[in-house]
Amino acid sequence: MRLRLDLAYDGTAFRGWARQPGLRTVQGTLEAAIARVLGGDPQLVVAGRTDAGVHAAGQVAHLDLTDAQHARLAKGRNPAPEALAARITGVLGPYPDVAVHRTAEAAPGFDARFSAVWRRYSYRIADLETPYDPLERARTTTVKARLDVAAMDAAARSLIGLHDFAAYCKAREEATTIRTLLEFGWSRGADGILLANVKADAFCHSMVRALVGACAAVGEGKMTVADVTRIRDGGVRTSESKVLAARGLTLTEVGYPADDLLAARADQTRARRSLDTD
Repeated sequence: MRLRLDLAYDGTAFRGWARQPGLRTVQGTLEAAIARVLGGDPQLVVAGRTDAGVHAAGQVAHLDLTDAQHARLAKGRNPAPEALAARITGVLGPYPDVAVHRTAEAAPGFDARFSAVWRRYSYRIADLETPYDPLERARTTTVKARLDVAAMDAAARSLIGLHDFAAYCKAREEATTIRTLLEFGWSRGADGILLANVKADAFCHSMVRALVGACAAVGEGKMTVADVTRIRDGGVRTSESKVLAARGLTLTEVGYPADDLLAARADQTRARRSLDTD
């Protein structure tokens, strides 16, 4: 049985999603909790491997149960897969910084990572126009300047489309940096917070934080809208803008196709992207 898990976490005290020996990670914490409930050696596959300090409100993972784990689930007080979410969250203790909101048997062909059609992130910035709110400090980055949100929004929109974003990614060997940026824009809320909405088919390492850093530089007047596309098209990382802190970044949503298209989407995603294919 393959299960789908919908979860959320405050990334502040985690060293990212991926399990690492000797470090506290989201994956390691969840897999340990699942092992307490179902036994065995659970192996989660996630839609987006977030970096250290990055939060998630709408993360998705899948878990393949062994026969022994399936039998243990069936022997529980409530054997339905839907009841597993509360059991996992329960063993994490009071006020945990990660929680499983929903568990269900996955549709045929579902793969949390490869079946995803898009991921959506938000990024929060407080500038000199924003009253400091200590209750939001763990999920908001402060930029000590007065930012022009209209210029930032124009810069963001200029980057939308299918491009090679190598200039806005940390390179990983044999990993493509070609992505389709579907939505990118900025707005200022009633509380004064500048909020970015960033949606793409997928993201490469540090891509969102590099993109919002470039927009913040435009907002400060240190770069122009034309500069952000020039840098993108140059394909080389530069020091003209900063990669902003992880604390402001939250994975908010992951999109999947209809159930009958899940397997085909997974096969498509596994194929290496190129500028000649969509």
